[in-house]
Amino acid sequence: MKKDLKSFFAGKKVLITGHTGFKGAWLSQVLLSWGADLVGLGLKPHTEPNLFNLLALNKQMRSYLVDIRLAKKVTEIIEKEKPEIVFHLAAQALVHDSYDHPHYTLETNIMGSVNVLEALRQAGCARAAVFITTDKVYEDSGLKRPFQESDRLGGWDPYSSSKAAAELAIASYIKSFFNPSDYPKKHQTLIASARAGNVIGGGDWARDRLIPDIVRATFERGSEVIVRNPNSIRPWQHVLEPLHGYLMLAAKLYQAEKSFSGGWNFGPEKNNNLTVREVLEKMFEQVGRGGYVIRPEKTKKETNLLLLNSNKAKRVLGWKPLMTTGQTIQATADWYKNFYQKGDSFDFTNQQINSFF
Repeated sequence: MKKDLKSFFAGKKVLITGHTGFKGAWLSQVLLSWGADLVGLGLKPHTEPNLFNLLALNKQMRSYLVDIRLAKKVTEIIEKEKPEIVFHLAAQALVHDSYDHPHYTLETNIMGSVNVLEALRQAGCARAAVFITTDKVYEDSGLKRPFQESDRLGGWDPYSSSKAAAELAIASYIKSFFNPSDYPKKHQTLIASARAGNVIGGGDWARDRLIPDIVRATFERGSEVIVRNPNSIRPWQHVLEPLHGYLMLAAKLYQAEKSFSGGWNFGPEKNNNLTVREVLEKMFEQVGRGGYVIRPEKTKKETNLLLLNSNKAKRVLGWKPLMTTGQTIQATADWYKNFYQKGDSFDFTNQQINSFF
């Protein structure tokens, strides 16, 4: 299937929103290496350094630096570029920032998604669109089992609730305007949403994320990592794992596989669900140094247990996780070691992509 994906995307016109972010930059480089005709829509990178600039993506693709909240601009770009396939990743993606900027988070994540949906409805050019949300869209019901696609949506913090609301908007547009039962007589676009776990890998320097916090502390400052909730369990996975699922899903939608419209989970195997403390210790082992100090955050609640049930993706789509936790953490540590040792980030990223695919 992976070889088929390469040939499938070669020459396809693909739009990625959020292409300047961590996941968006990785997805952009994968598709560029496969020969896709790539367009990006997103904000200027938020951090320095950042993967978008390290990969010189601005020179490899058509890049529009536009706020996803600007509906008219989003529609103009989609109508101008006429993408065949769309991946919507643009978002305010940090839980802690959502407490500080709830209005911006809700507007970006809900109305940003609606703006893309409405632009697709008006343009009528795309055959497939995959909207990326998060594992945090599910209501924490205290059942202590992996969430499956049919579970109730919800969210305590503004980030989680904004993504759950985006899922509702996506589902509404699917039912109202992009219904598979009306395809292809009334429309030619099939849409799905994808929910992934805690994604790690090289090239992420965002604030309040575990791996970037470790990287800054160990490689830049030589200090201890400040940890809020060391016992929290998350579905850790390398960034290429869910991207592989998104790409497979987009290909199925493009090929008029109507049953693939709707929501999908892409999480790691059960034994890859580690605590924050376990990830810290494994990263320190790979880097060869490091320590941490616990400072609980009492005012900004975060879910303690997040697990995803990906049986649907395994059974129906044929997707499965390919990397163990050890391989994931090693690949992540190796990327940052190469960067801080002044290695070529472009070549190293492509090596990891080629190795995976």
